Amino acid sequence: MNLVLQGSELNIADAQAIADKCDGKLSSTSRYSIVSLQNTISNDEINELRSVYNFDINALSANLDVSAMKLLVTDMDSTLINIECVDEIADFINVKPQVAEITEAAMRGELDFESSLRQRVALLKGLEVTALEKVYEQRLQLNPGAEIMLKHLQQQGIKTALVSGGFTFFTERLKQRLGLDFTMANVLGEHNGRLTGEVEGDICGAQAKADFLLAHCEKLNIQPSQVISMGDGANDLLMMKEAGLSIAYHAKPKVQAQAMTALNYCGLDGVLGLLRA
Repeated sequence: MNLVLQGSELNIADAQAIADKCDGKLSSTSRYSIVSLQNTISNDEINELRSVYNFDINALSANLDVSAMKLLVTDMDSTLINIECVDEIADFINVKPQVAEITEAAMRGELDFESSLRQRVALLKGLEVTALEKVYEQRLQLNPGAEIMLKHLQQQGIKTALVSGGFTFFTERLKQRLGLDFTMANVLGEHNGRLTGEVEGDICGAQAKADFLLAHCEKLNIQPSQVISMGDGANDLLMMKEAGLSIAYHAKPKVQAQAMTALNYCGLDGVLGLLRA
């Protein structure tokens, strides 16, 4: 088993202290350190280390073949980008607090995602569609390290997919902007330049995300073990369970507890450290 250490607060002295504590062998690069262990390490032991140090500490099986990874499937809102789009859209119709409260509960896994999304979208009824463009241009930003991560993965021949419980208005623009291979999201209904307050077609929820991952494994003729899956909310858990490597990115506690790895200090370029890329 290997411990991957990374983050702006990481230093060689702390890395060596962890290696000594775990009876492991330390190797370091300019961006991350690896502690090679002879034995496994428990989640409790990892969490104990995490409570002491202000950088990311993740355990990966030495048998995990990161060189075999062929597909990244990532969530959009609060993962690839810095906002929850539905909350920011709601701000233009003065219902952001109500919508954001529902969003937060859904991401914690306290509400059914599909019904909660319909509830939130209903509050947007009558809003001019031009507000979506304002959210994209004025409020949406990529999370730190996103372009570095995507460029490196794409150079390695790894396909990139964005699957979201948000909206196609944003995923399609990001697909073009970032050169993503695949996207899936929800379609906002509109009529005469205003939102209808409805989602067209089936909801892209937790099961749909997992199905998307598996369908693209078939499409690319790869195994789920060759997929990296990343998200922050409870509706990402089913797709993350299907992947060979799951990453909780600055995620809700429920997601961090179930994912194989968690990034809480690094930006999205921390994915590369997990892959030793």
